[in-house]
Amino acid sequence: MRKNILIILILILGLYLRFNRLNTLPALNADEAAIGYNAWSLVNTGMDEHGNAWPLHFQSFNDYKPGLYFYIVLPFVKLLGLNIWVVRAPGALMGTATIILIYLLAKELRGKDVKIKILNLTLDFPTIAALFLAISPWHIHFSRGGWEVNIATFFITIGVLFLVKSAKNTRYFKYSSLFFVLGLYTYHAARIVIPLLLLGYVLSNFKYLLKNFKPILIAGIFGLVLLLPLAKDLTGEAGMSRAAGVGIFADIGPLNKINEQRGEHENVDGLVAELIHNKLVNYAIAIAENWGEHFSGDFLFISGDDIQRNKVPDHGQMYLIDSLLLIAGLYFISRGVNSKWSFMLWWLLIAPFAAALTFQSPHALRSHNMIIPLCLISAYGLTNMLNIFKQNTLLKYTLFPIMFIMLVWSFARYEYLYNFHMPRAYPYSSQYGFQEMISYVESVKDEFDYIIITDRYDQPYILTLFYLKVPTAEFQGAHVLSPRDGYGFSTVREFEKFRFNSIEWPNTPNTYPNSLIVGTDEEIPDAANIVKTIKFPNGSTAYKIVAN
Repeated sequence: MRKNILIILILILGLYLRFNRLNTLPALNADEAAIGYNAWSLVNTGMDEHGNAWPLHFQSFNDYKPGLYFYIVLPFVKLLGLNIWVVRAPGALMGTATIILIYLLAKELRGKDVKIKILNLTLDFPTIAALFLAISPWHIHFSRGGWEVNIATFFITIGVLFLVKSAKNTRYFKYSSLFFVLGLYTYHAARIVIPLLLLGYVLSNFKYLLKNFKPILIAGIFGLVLLLPLAKDLTGEAGMSRAAGVGIFADIGPLNKINEQRGEHENVDGLVAELIHNKLVNYAIAIAENWGEHFSGDFLFISGDDIQRNKVPDHGQMYLIDSLLLIAGLYFISRGVNSKWSFMLWWLLIAPFAAALTFQSPHALRSHNMIIPLCLISAYGLTNMLNIFKQNTLLKYTLFPIMFIMLVWSFARYEYLYNFHMPRAYPYSSQYGFQEMISYVESVKDEFDYIIITDRYDQPYILTLFYLKVPTAEFQGAHVLSPRDGYGFSTVREFEKFRFNSIEWPNTPNTYPNSLIVGTDEEIPDAANIVKTIKFPNGSTAYKIVAN
Protein backbone atom coordinates (compact mmCIF):
# COMPACT_ATOMS: atom_id res chain seq x y z
CA MET A 1 0.00 0.00 0.00
CA ARG A 2 2.82 2.39 0.87
CA LYS A 3 4.40 1.63 -2.48
CA ASN A 4 1.25 2.74 -4.32
CA ILE A 5 0.14 5.59 -2.04
CA LEU A 6 1.62 8.31 -4.26
CA ILE A 7 -0.11 7.16 -7.44
CA ILE A 8 -3.38 6.77 -5.50
CA LEU A 9 -3.06 10.35 -4.20
CA ILE A 10 -2.26 11.56 -7.73
CA LEU A 11 -5.39 9.87 -9.07
CA ILE A 12 -7.51 11.45 -6.34
CA LEU A 13 -6.01 14.84 -7.24
CA GLY A 14 -6.70 14.18 -10.93
CA LEU A 15 -10.32 13.27 -10.16
CA TYR A 16 -10.82 16.41 -8.09
CA LEU A 17 -9.33 18.72 -10.71
CA ARG A 18 -11.57 17.23 -13.38
CA PHE A 19 -14.83 16.91 -11.43
CA ASN A 20 -14.83 19.99 -9.18
CA ARG A 21 -17.63 22.33 -10.37
CA LEU A 22 -17.90 20.19 -13.49
CA ASN A 23 -21.54 21.16 -14.15
CA THR A 24 -20.94 24.92 -13.95
CA LEU A 25 -17.39 25.69 -15.13
CA PRO A 26 -17.12 26.44 -17.93
CA ALA A 27 -20.61 27.10 -19.22
CA LEU A 28 -22.04 24.48 -21.56
CA ASN A 29 -21.15 25.15 -25.19
CA ALA A 30 -23.12 24.30 -28.30
CA ASP A 31 -21.03 21.25 -29.26
CA GLU A 32 -21.55 19.73 -25.81
CA ALA A 33 -25.28 20.45 -26.02
CA ALA A 34 -25.35 18.67 -29.39
CA ILE A 35 -23.71 15.58 -27.87
CA GLY A 36 -26.15 15.48 -24.97
CA TYR A 37 -29.31 16.18 -26.95
CA ASN A 38 -28.44 13.70 -29.71
CA ALA A 39 -27.67 10.99 -27.14
CA TRP A 40 -31.02 11.77 -25.50
CA SER A 41 -32.67 11.61 -28.91
CA LEU A 42 -31.18 8.15 -29.50
CA VAL A 43 -32.46 6.97 -26.12
CA ASN A 44 -35.98 8.16 -26.91
CA THR A 45 -36.34 7.51 -30.64
CA GLY A 46 -33.33 5.56 -31.95
CA MET A 47 -32.51 8.51 -34.21
CA ASP A 48 -30.45 11.69 -33.94
CA GLU A 49 -31.96 15.19 -33.89
CA HIS A 50 -32.33 15.17 -37.69
CA GLY A 51 -33.93 11.73 -37.90
CA ASN A 52 -30.84 9.67 -38.85
CA ALA A 53 -30.96 6.21 -37.29
CA TRP A 54 -27.95 5.21 -35.16
CA PRO A 55 -25.35 7.11 -37.22
CA LEU A 56 -21.57 6.73 -37.09
CA HIS A 57 -21.23 10.47 -37.73
CA PHE A 58 -23.78 12.85 -36.30
CA GLN A 59 -25.00 15.44 -38.81
CA SER A 60 -25.51 18.04 -36.06
CA PHE A 61 -24.59 21.46 -37.57
CA ASN A 62 -23.78 19.73 -40.89
CA ASP A 63 -20.27 19.19 -39.53
CA TYR A 64 -20.80 15.42 -39.11
CA LYS A 65 -19.22 14.86 -35.70
CA PRO A 66 -17.54 11.44 -35.14
CA GLY A 67 -20.01 9.46 -33.10
CA LEU A 68 -18.22 7.31 -30.54
CA TYR A 69 -18.35 9.86 -27.72
CA PHE A 70 -22.11 10.26 -28.30
CA TYR A 71 -22.51 6.54 -27.65
CA ILE A 72 -20.26 6.68 -24.59
CA VAL A 73 -22.50 9.42 -23.20
CA LEU A 74 -25.68 7.55 -24.08
CA PRO A 75 -25.85 5.15 -21.06
CA PHE A 76 -25.21 8.09 -18.71
CA VAL A 77 -28.15 9.93 -20.28
CA LYS A 78 -30.26 6.79 -20.08
CA LEU A 79 -29.58 6.35 -16.37
CA LEU A 80 -29.40 9.96 -15.16
CA GLY A 81 -31.38 11.99 -17.70
CA LEU A 82 -30.28 14.95 -19.81
CA ASN A 83 -28.06 17.42 -17.95
CA ILE A 84 -24.64 19.01 -18.14
CA TRP A 85 -23.02 16.52 -15.78
CA VAL A 86 -23.79 13.43 -17.88
CA VAL A 87 -22.29 15.05 -20.99
CA ARG A 88 -19.02 15.83 -19.20
CA ALA A 89 -18.59 13.02 -16.66
CA PRO A 90 -17.46 10.35 -19.19
CA GLY A 91 -14.75 12.69 -20.46
CA ALA A 92 -13.60 13.52 -16.94
CA LEU A 93 -13.47 9.82 -16.06
CA MET A 94 -11.49 8.88 -19.16
CA GLY A 95 -9.23 11.89 -18.66
CA THR A 96 -8.46 10.57 -15.17
CA ALA A 97 -7.94 7.08 -16.56
CA THR A 98 -5.33 8.50 -18.94
CA ILE A 99 -3.26 9.35 -15.83
CA ILE A 100 -3.04 5.62 -15.13
CA LEU A 101 -2.12 4.96 -18.75
CA ILE A 102 0.78 7.41 -18.78
CA TYR A 103 2.00 5.87 -15.51
CA LEU A 104 2.02 2.42 -17.13
CA LEU A 105 3.59 3.77 -20.31
CA ALA A 106 6.36 5.44 -18.32
CA LYS A 107 7.05 2.09 -16.64
CA GLU A 108 7.74 0.65 -20.08
CA LEU A 109 10.09 3.52 -20.96
CA ARG A 110 12.11 4.15 -17.85
CA GLY A 111 15.13 1.98 -18.66
CA LYS A 112 17.64 2.63 -15.88
CA ASP A 113 15.61 2.98 -12.71
CA VAL A 114 15.92 6.40 -11.13
CA LYS A 115 14.21 6.70 -7.75
CA ILE A 116 14.15 9.47 -5.18
CA LYS A 117 13.03 9.01 -1.58
CA ILE A 118 10.90 11.82 -0.11
CA LEU A 119 9.39 11.38 3.36
CA ASN A 120 9.95 7.63 3.08
CA LEU A 121 7.92 7.57 -0.17
CA THR A 122 9.47 6.62 -3.51
CA LEU A 123 9.19 9.20 -6.26
CA ASP A 124 10.18 7.77 -9.64
CA PHE A 125 9.75 8.59 -13.32
CA PRO A 126 6.32 6.88 -13.79
CA THR A 127 4.93 8.64 -10.70
CA ILE A 128 6.17 12.05 -11.82
CA ALA A 129 4.77 11.45 -15.33
CA ALA A 130 1.37 10.67 -13.80
CA LEU A 131 1.57 13.78 -11.60
CA PHE A 132 2.49 15.99 -14.54
CA LEU A 133 -0.51 14.78 -16.56
CA ALA A 134 -2.81 15.09 -13.54
CA ILE A 135 -1.96 18.80 -13.16
CA SER A 136 -1.38 19.55 -16.85
CA PRO A 137 -3.28 22.71 -17.93
CA TRP A 138 -3.68 21.29 -21.43
CA HIS A 139 -5.10 17.99 -20.20
CA ILE A 140 -7.28 19.40 -17.41
CA HIS A 141 -8.86 21.91 -19.78
CA PHE A 142 -10.08 19.31 -22.26
CA SER A 143 -10.97 16.71 -19.60
CA ARG A 144 -13.52 19.11 -18.11
CA GLY A 145 -16.05 19.04 -20.92
CA GLY A 146 -17.64 17.05 -23.67
CA TRP A 147 -14.52 17.15 -25.81
CA GLU A 148 -14.17 14.18 -28.18
CA VAL A 149 -10.44 14.91 -28.47
CA ASN A 150 -9.91 13.97 -24.82
CA ILE A 151 -11.39 10.53 -25.53
CA ALA A 152 -9.27 10.20 -28.66
CA THR A 153 -6.14 10.94 -26.62
CA PHE A 154 -7.19 8.21 -24.17
CA PHE A 155 -7.51 5.66 -26.98
CA ILE A 156 -4.28 6.77 -28.66
CA THR A 157 -2.40 6.46 -25.36
CA ILE A 158 -3.68 2.99 -24.55
CA GLY A 159 -3.02 1.96 -28.16
CA VAL A 160 0.59 3.17 -27.87
CA LEU A 161 0.94 1.43 -24.49
CA PHE A 162 -0.02 -1.95 -25.96
CA LEU A 163 2.12 -1.29 -29.02
CA VAL A 164 5.16 -0.70 -26.79
CA LYS A 165 4.32 -3.77 -24.68
CA SER A 166 4.11 -5.89 -27.84
CA ALA A 167 7.92 -5.91 -27.96
CA LYS A 168 7.71 -8.41 -25.10
CA ASN A 169 4.57 -10.27 -26.13
CA THR A 170 2.96 -10.21 -29.59
CA ARG A 171 -0.53 -10.81 -28.18
CA TYR A 172 -0.67 -7.11 -27.34
CA PHE A 173 -0.81 -6.21 -31.04
CA LYS A 174 -4.51 -7.04 -31.26
CA TYR A 175 -5.31 -4.90 -28.20
CA SER A 176 -3.39 -2.03 -29.73
CA SER A 177 -5.31 -2.50 -32.97
CA LEU A 178 -8.64 -2.39 -31.13
CA PHE A 179 -7.95 0.84 -29.29
CA PHE A 180 -6.46 2.57 -32.30
CA VAL A 181 -9.65 1.72 -34.20
CA LEU A 182 -11.73 3.20 -31.39
CA GLY A 183 -9.63 6.34 -31.64
CA LEU A 184 -10.40 6.55 -35.35
CA TYR A 185 -14.12 6.43 -34.56
CA THR A 186 -13.76 9.22 -32.00
CA TYR A 187 -12.12 12.29 -33.54
CA HIS A 188 -11.11 13.66 -36.95
CA ALA A 189 -7.49 14.48 -36.00
CA ALA A 190 -6.90 10.92 -34.77
CA ARG A 191 -7.43 9.75 -38.36
CA ILE A 192 -4.20 11.52 -39.30
CA VAL A 193 -2.17 10.89 -36.14
CA ILE A 194 -2.79 7.16 -35.69
CA PRO A 195 -1.69 6.10 -39.21
CA LEU A 196 1.45 8.24 -38.80
CA LEU A 197 2.14 6.63 -35.43
CA LEU A 198 1.85 3.18 -36.99
CA LEU A 199 4.09 4.21 -39.87
CA GLY A 200 6.80 5.29 -37.44
CA TYR A 201 6.49 2.07 -35.46
CA VAL A 202 6.75 -0.09 -38.58
CA LEU A 203 9.82 1.76 -39.86
CA SER A 204 11.64 1.57 -36.53
CA ASN A 205 10.73 -2.08 -35.78
CA PHE A 206 10.69 -3.56 -39.26
CA LYS A 207 12.90 -6.58 -38.52
CA TYR A 208 10.96 -7.47 -35.38
CA LEU A 209 7.66 -7.21 -37.27
CA LEU A 210 8.93 -9.50 -40.03
CA LYS A 211 9.87 -12.13 -37.44
CA ASN A 212 6.36 -11.93 -35.96
CA PHE A 213 4.41 -11.55 -39.18
CA LYS A 214 1.50 -13.85 -38.26
CA PRO A 215 0.26 -12.02 -35.11
CA ILE A 216 0.81 -8.70 -36.93
CA LEU A 217 -1.30 -9.90 -39.86
CA ILE A 218 -4.08 -11.13 -37.54
CA ALA A 219 -4.12 -7.82 -35.64
CA GLY A 220 -4.14 -5.90 -38.93
CA ILE A 221 -7.05 -7.90 -40.37
CA PHE A 222 -8.92 -7.54 -37.08
CA GLY A 223 -8.51 -3.76 -37.21
CA LEU A 224 -9.46 -3.49 -40.87
CA VAL A 225 -12.67 -5.48 -40.32
CA LEU A 226 -13.62 -3.14 -37.46
CA LEU A 227 -12.93 -0.15 -39.72
CA LEU A 228 -15.22 -1.27 -42.57
CA PRO A 229 -18.31 0.64 -41.30
CA LEU A 230 -16.20 3.78 -40.80
CA ALA A 231 -14.64 3.47 -44.27
CA LYS A 232 -18.09 3.17 -45.82
CA ASP A 233 -19.36 6.20 -43.90
CA LEU A 234 -16.38 8.33 -44.90
CA THR A 235 -17.18 7.84 -48.59
CA GLY A 236 -20.26 10.01 -48.06
CA GLU A 237 -20.76 13.57 -46.91
CA ALA A 238 -19.23 12.83 -43.49
CA GLY A 239 -15.87 12.28 -45.12
CA MET A 240 -15.53 15.70 -46.71
CA SER A 241 -17.69 18.15 -44.76
CA ARG A 242 -15.21 18.88 -41.96
CA ALA A 243 -12.16 19.10 -44.22
CA ALA A 244 -14.03 21.48 -46.52
CA GLY A 245 -14.79 23.77 -43.59
CA VAL A 246 -11.48 23.93 -41.69
CA GLY A 247 -8.92 22.26 -43.99
CA ILE A 248 -5.96 24.33 -45.06
CA PHE A 249 -7.16 24.25 -48.68
CA ALA A 250 -10.22 26.23 -47.59
CA ASP A 251 -7.81 29.08 -46.84
CA ILE A 252 -7.29 31.20 -49.97
CA GLY A 253 -4.33 33.01 -48.42
CA PRO A 254 -1.68 30.83 -50.14
CA LEU A 255 -3.52 31.26 -53.47
CA ASN A 256 -3.54 35.03 -53.12
CA LYS A 257 0.15 34.90 -52.28
CA ILE A 258 0.84 32.94 -55.50
CA ASN A 259 -0.75 35.68 -57.58
CA GLU A 260 1.18 38.33 -55.67
CA GLN A 261 4.49 36.48 -56.11
CA ARG A 262 3.95 35.77 -59.80
CA GLY A 263 3.06 39.40 -60.31
CA GLU A 264 6.61 40.32 -59.36
CA HIS A 265 7.94 38.48 -62.44
CA GLU A 266 8.15 40.10 -65.85
CA ASN A 267 6.30 37.12 -67.34
CA VAL A 268 3.62 36.17 -64.80
CA ASP A 269 2.71 33.04 -66.80
CA GLY A 270 6.29 32.00 -67.51
CA LEU A 271 7.78 28.62 -66.59
CA VAL A 272 10.02 30.06 -63.85
CA ALA A 273 7.13 31.84 -62.14
CA GLU A 274 4.97 28.71 -62.27
CA LEU A 275 7.71 26.37 -61.01
CA ILE A 276 8.67 28.57 -58.05
CA HIS A 277 5.25 29.93 -57.10
CA ASN A 278 2.49 27.30 -57.16
CA LYS A 279 -0.06 25.55 -54.93
CA LEU A 280 2.26 22.66 -54.04
CA VAL A 281 5.02 24.95 -52.78
CA ASN A 282 2.86 27.52 -51.02
CA TYR A 283 0.56 25.06 -49.28
CA ALA A 284 3.55 22.91 -48.25
CA ILE A 285 5.14 26.00 -46.70
CA ALA A 286 1.85 26.84 -44.94
CA ILE A 287 1.61 23.31 -43.51
CA ALA A 288 5.24 23.43 -42.34
CA GLU A 289 4.67 26.80 -40.67
CA ASN A 290 1.51 25.52 -38.98
CA TRP A 291 3.36 22.44 -37.72
CA GLY A 292 6.26 24.51 -36.36
CA GLU A 293 3.95 26.90 -34.50
CA HIS A 294 2.91 24.04 -32.21
CA PHE A 295 6.46 23.89 -30.87
CA SER A 296 6.77 27.64 -30.32
CA GLY A 297 7.48 28.90 -26.81
CA ASP A 298 4.59 31.33 -27.03
CA PHE A 299 2.06 28.56 -27.70
CA LEU A 300 3.47 26.04 -25.23
CA PHE A 301 4.50 28.25 -22.30
CA ILE A 302 3.26 31.87 -22.62
CA SER A 303 -0.13 32.53 -24.20
CA GLY A 304 -1.40 29.24 -25.64
CA ASP A 305 -4.06 28.87 -28.31
CA ASP A 306 -5.51 31.95 -30.00
CA ILE A 307 -9.04 30.58 -29.55
CA GLN A 308 -10.36 31.63 -26.15
CA ARG A 309 -12.46 28.49 -25.65
CA ASN A 310 -9.29 26.39 -25.82
CA LYS A 311 -7.25 28.05 -23.06
CA VAL A 312 -7.11 30.16 -19.92
CA PRO A 313 -5.93 33.78 -20.14
CA ASP A 314 -2.25 34.68 -19.74
CA HIS A 315 -1.14 31.05 -19.76
CA GLY A 316 0.42 28.61 -22.19
CA GLN A 317 -0.68 25.05 -22.82
CA MET A 318 1.98 23.97 -20.30
CA TYR A 319 3.72 25.56 -17.33
CA LEU A 320 6.63 27.90 -17.93
CA ILE A 321 8.92 25.64 -15.87
CA ASP A 322 8.20 22.86 -18.39
CA SER A 323 10.43 24.69 -20.85
CA LEU A 324 13.40 23.87 -18.63
CA LEU A 325 12.24 20.32 -17.92
CA LEU A 326 11.70 19.55 -21.60
CA ILE A 327 15.24 20.64 -22.45
CA ALA A 328 16.59 18.51 -19.61
CA GLY A 329 14.45 15.55 -20.67
CA LEU A 330 15.61 15.70 -24.27
CA TYR A 331 19.21 15.90 -23.07
CA PHE A 332 18.96 12.84 -20.82
CA ILE A 333 17.03 10.89 -23.48
CA SER A 334 19.77 11.64 -26.02
CA ARG A 335 22.38 10.13 -23.69
CA GLY A 336 20.70 6.74 -23.74
CA VAL A 337 18.13 6.76 -26.53
CA ASN A 338 16.47 3.44 -27.34
CA SER A 339 13.74 2.30 -29.74
CA LYS A 340 10.97 3.03 -27.23
CA TRP A 341 12.09 6.60 -26.63
CA SER A 342 12.64 7.04 -30.36
CA PHE A 343 8.98 6.10 -30.83
CA MET A 344 7.92 8.69 -28.22
CA LEU A 345 9.94 11.37 -30.01
CA TRP A 346 8.31 10.34 -33.29
CA TRP A 347 4.91 10.67 -31.58
CA LEU A 348 5.78 14.18 -30.47
CA LEU A 349 6.85 15.17 -33.98
CA ILE A 350 3.72 13.92 -35.74
CA ALA A 351 1.21 14.81 -32.99
CA PRO A 352 0.38 18.28 -34.37
CA PHE A 353 0.31 17.22 -38.02
CA ALA A 354 -3.50 17.00 -38.19
CA ALA A 355 -3.72 20.53 -36.77
CA ALA A 356 -1.14 21.70 -39.30
CA LEU A 357 -3.49 20.62 -42.10
CA THR A 358 -6.06 23.23 -41.03
CA PHE A 359 -5.96 26.98 -41.42
CA GLN A 360 -6.37 27.59 -37.66
CA SER A 361 -2.93 27.11 -36.16
CA PRO A 362 -1.53 26.50 -33.63
CA HIS A 363 -4.60 24.65 -32.38
CA ALA A 364 -4.62 23.14 -28.89
CA LEU A 365 -7.68 20.99 -29.57
CA ARG A 366 -6.49 19.22 -32.71
CA SER A 367 -2.95 18.76 -31.36
CA HIS A 368 -4.12 17.62 -27.91
CA ASN A 369 -2.37 14.23 -28.06
CA MET A 370 0.98 16.10 -27.91
CA ILE A 371 0.55 16.39 -24.17
CA ILE A 372 1.38 12.70 -23.56
CA PRO A 373 4.92 12.69 -25.02
CA LEU A 374 5.51 16.20 -23.66
CA CYS A 375 4.62 15.09 -20.11
CA LEU A 376 6.78 12.00 -20.46
CA ILE A 377 9.80 14.04 -21.58
CA SER A 378 9.29 16.68 -18.86
CA ALA A 379 8.93 14.01 -16.18
CA TYR A 380 12.06 12.25 -17.39
CA GLY A 381 13.96 15.52 -17.24
CA LEU A 382 12.84 16.26 -13.68
CA THR A 383 13.52 12.71 -12.50
CA ASN A 384 17.10 12.82 -13.70
CA MET A 385 17.63 16.33 -12.34
CA LEU A 386 16.41 15.21 -8.92
CA ASN A 387 18.75 12.25 -9.07
CA ILE A 388 21.67 14.66 -9.61
CA PHE A 389 20.46 16.98 -6.85
CA LYS A 390 20.33 14.20 -4.25
CA GLN A 391 24.02 13.43 -4.86
CA ASN A 392 25.08 17.01 -4.09
CA THR A 393 24.23 18.57 -0.73
CA LEU A 394 24.31 22.15 -2.03
CA LEU A 395 22.01 21.37 -4.96
CA LYS A 396 19.78 19.22 -2.77
CA TYR A 397 19.05 22.06 -0.36
CA THR A 398 18.94 24.93 -2.88
CA LEU A 399 17.74 23.92 -6.35
CA PHE A 400 15.34 21.21 -5.18
CA PRO A 401 13.31 23.57 -2.91
CA ILE A 402 13.36 26.24 -5.64
CA MET A 403 11.97 23.86 -8.26
CA PHE A 404 9.37 22.53 -5.83
CA ILE A 405 8.17 26.07 -5.05
CA MET A 406 8.06 26.91 -8.78
CA LEU A 407 5.94 23.86 -9.53
CA VAL A 408 3.51 24.53 -6.69
CA TRP A 409 3.27 28.23 -7.58
CA SER A 410 2.70 27.45 -11.28
CA PHE A 411 -0.06 24.98 -10.46
CA ALA A 412 -1.74 27.34 -7.97
CA ARG A 413 -1.60 30.21 -10.47
CA TYR A 414 -3.18 28.07 -13.20
CA GLU A 415 -6.00 26.96 -10.91
CA TYR A 416 -6.74 30.58 -10.01
CA LEU A 417 -6.73 31.62 -13.67
CA TYR A 418 -9.01 28.73 -14.63
CA ASN A 419 -11.53 29.01 -11.82
CA PHE A 420 -11.79 32.78 -11.36
CA HIS A 421 -10.13 34.68 -14.18
CA MET A 422 -11.13 32.66 -17.27
CA PRO A 423 -14.93 33.16 -17.11
CA ARG A 424 -14.44 36.87 -16.46
CA ALA A 425 -11.73 37.52 -19.04
CA TYR A 426 -13.33 35.30 -21.72
CA PRO A 427 -17.10 35.68 -21.22
CA TYR A 428 -17.74 34.79 -24.88
CA SER A 429 -15.67 31.59 -24.81
CA SER A 430 -18.68 29.51 -23.78
CA GLN A 431 -22.39 30.27 -23.62
CA TYR A 432 -22.32 31.99 -20.22
CA GLY A 433 -25.74 33.30 -19.27
CA PHE A 434 -27.70 31.09 -21.67
CA GLN A 435 -28.96 28.69 -19.00
CA GLU A 436 -30.21 31.55 -16.82
CA MET A 437 -31.78 33.24 -19.83
CA ILE A 438 -33.58 30.15 -21.12
CA SER A 439 -34.82 29.34 -17.62
CA TYR A 440 -36.56 32.72 -17.51
CA VAL A 441 -37.89 32.25 -21.05
CA GLU A 442 -39.36 28.89 -20.06
CA SER A 443 -41.23 30.48 -17.14
CA VAL A 444 -43.02 33.03 -19.35
CA LYS A 445 -43.08 31.54 -22.87
CA ASP A 446 -46.75 30.59 -22.74
CA GLU A 447 -47.66 34.29 -22.58
CA PHE A 448 -46.20 35.01 -26.04
CA ASP A 449 -46.80 33.94 -29.63
CA TYR A 450 -43.11 34.12 -30.54
CA ILE A 451 -39.79 33.74 -28.75
CA ILE A 452 -37.02 35.50 -30.69
CA ILE A 453 -33.47 34.66 -29.58
CA THR A 454 -30.39 36.32 -31.02
CA ASP A 455 -28.01 34.22 -33.10
CA ARG A 456 -25.07 36.43 -32.13
CA TYR A 457 -23.72 33.55 -30.01
CA ASP A 458 -23.01 30.03 -31.26
CA GLN A 459 -25.93 27.76 -32.29
CA PRO A 460 -28.64 28.94 -29.84
CA TYR A 461 -31.17 26.40 -31.13
CA ILE A 462 -29.31 23.35 -29.76
CA LEU A 463 -28.84 24.93 -26.33
CA THR A 464 -32.57 25.71 -26.27
CA LEU A 465 -33.38 22.09 -27.12
CA PHE A 466 -30.98 20.87 -24.44
CA TYR A 467 -32.11 23.04 -21.54
CA LEU A 468 -35.84 22.84 -22.32
CA LYS A 469 -35.60 19.10 -23.06
CA VAL A 470 -37.76 19.58 -26.15
CA PRO A 471 -39.23 16.16 -27.09
CA THR A 472 -37.04 14.81 -29.86
CA ALA A 473 -39.87 13.13 -31.79
CA GLU A 474 -41.54 16.52 -32.17
CA PHE A 475 -38.37 18.30 -33.26
CA GLN A 476 -37.10 15.72 -35.75
CA GLY A 477 -39.82 16.28 -38.32
CA ALA A 478 -40.49 19.95 -37.70
CA HIS A 479 -37.27 21.80 -38.51
CA VAL A 480 -35.03 22.70 -41.43
CA LEU A 481 -31.25 23.10 -41.47
CA SER A 482 -30.05 26.33 -43.02
CA PRO A 483 -27.57 26.37 -45.96
CA ARG A 484 -23.93 26.05 -44.93
CA ASP A 485 -22.10 29.22 -43.99
CA GLY A 486 -18.57 30.11 -45.08
CA TYR A 487 -17.10 27.63 -42.57
CA GLY A 488 -19.34 24.76 -43.62
CA PHE A 489 -21.76 24.95 -40.68
CA SER A 490 -25.57 25.04 -40.71
CA THR A 491 -28.11 25.90 -38.05
CA VAL A 492 -31.83 25.74 -37.29
CA ARG A 493 -33.61 29.06 -37.60
CA GLU A 494 -36.96 28.07 -36.10
CA PHE A 495 -39.04 25.42 -34.39
CA GLU A 496 -42.37 25.72 -32.61
CA LYS A 497 -42.66 29.35 -31.50
CA PHE A 498 -38.88 29.89 -31.32
CA ARG A 499 -37.01 31.98 -33.90
CA PHE A 500 -33.21 32.33 -33.97
CA ASN A 501 -32.05 35.42 -35.87
CA SER A 502 -30.12 38.62 -35.43
CA ILE A 503 -32.18 41.29 -33.68
CA GLU A 504 -32.79 44.37 -35.80
CA TRP A 505 -34.44 47.17 -33.87
CA PRO A 506 -37.27 48.20 -34.47
CA ASN A 507 -37.84 45.76 -37.38
CA THR A 508 -37.85 42.62 -35.24
CA PRO A 509 -40.58 43.71 -32.79
CA ASN A 510 -42.67 45.02 -35.70
CA THR A 511 -42.31 41.70 -37.57
CA TYR A 512 -43.20 39.57 -34.54
CA PRO A 513 -46.03 41.08 -32.48
CA ASN A 514 -46.69 39.68 -28.98
CA SER A 515 -43.18 38.30 -28.78
CA LEU A 516 -40.47 37.86 -26.18
CA ILE A 517 -37.23 39.13 -27.69
CA VAL A 518 -33.80 38.11 -26.40
CA GLY A 519 -30.89 40.12 -27.76
CA THR A 520 -27.44 41.39 -26.92
CA ASP A 521 -26.63 44.73 -25.35
CA GLU A 522 -25.77 46.12 -28.79
CA GLU A 523 -28.95 44.84 -30.45
CA ILE A 524 -31.53 46.16 -27.98
CA PRO A 525 -31.71 49.84 -26.97
CA ASP A 526 -32.02 50.81 -23.32
CA ALA A 527 -35.36 52.51 -24.08
CA ALA A 528 -36.99 49.17 -24.95
CA ASN A 529 -39.37 47.41 -22.57
CA ILE A 530 -36.64 45.34 -20.91
CA VAL A 531 -38.09 42.87 -18.42
CA LYS A 532 -34.92 40.96 -17.60
CA THR A 533 -31.18 41.47 -17.96
CA ILE A 534 -28.70 38.58 -17.87
CA LYS A 535 -25.09 39.31 -16.93
CA PHE A 536 -21.82 37.67 -17.91
CA PRO A 537 -19.52 36.58 -15.03
CA ASN A 538 -17.57 39.84 -15.43
CA GLY A 539 -20.71 41.93 -14.91
CA SER A 540 -21.22 43.03 -18.51
CA THR A 541 -24.57 42.43 -20.18
CA ALA A 542 -25.01 39.09 -21.92
CA TYR A 543 -28.71 39.36 -22.81
CA LYS A 544 -31.53 41.86 -22.66
CA ILE A 545 -35.02 40.36 -22.66
CA VAL A 546 -37.85 42.49 -24.03
CA ALA A 547 -41.60 41.88 -23.76
CA ASN A 548 -42.99 43.17 -27.03
